[in-house]
Amino acid sequence: DVVAQFIEHISTKIKGVSVDYFVLMPTHIRLILILEQCEFKLGEVVRRLKAATSKQSGIKLWQPNYYEHVIRNERVLGKIREYIINNPLAERIEFTQFYK
Repeated sequence: DVVAQFIEHISTKIKGVSVDYFVLMPTHIRLILILEQCEFKLGEVVRRLKAATSKQSGIKLWQPNYYEHVIRNERVLGKIREYIINNPLAERIEFTQFYK
């Protein structure tokens, strides 16, 4: 899948960006990105991800906006990771694309 491949290799495509966790769902993606010494702000990273994956797939994959949440401590990070892991189960979806 184009999106999963891009995300799994995002650190080679956008310097200073790495992936902590993600799950690819049929209608959306849950993703924790880590930006360390990245020359771009989060909005530009998301724009590049959307543009590259849409171009490679040849179809419009994304809605114009995205939801962002700044993770400020380990406790919150743990809760969000757990949410990402359980999201497919909560929606009763069998998933194959999961990364940690």
